[in-house]
Amino acid sequence: MKRIIGILLLVLAVYLGYTGITKFSDSSSSVDVLGVELKAENTQQKNTSYLYIGFAVIAAIGGIVLAKSDSK
Repeated sequence: MKRIIGILLLVLAVYLGYTGITKFSDSSSSVDVLGVELKAENTQQKNTSYLYIGFAVIAAIGGIVLAKSDSK
């Protein structure tokens, strides 16, 4: 049972990591106007992406620990 939960946590970690990276890359944009670059950033979306990535790391560590544990 621990192994199944570990695998589910690893799948969750991959999903959260992908979502966090996608949100991070979409959090800023830039436009060139007459040779001047205008850049806008969404700091709330960037902070949310950091949370997703942090939870992904925690879920990955928990998943690895549970997947490697012996079911005796």
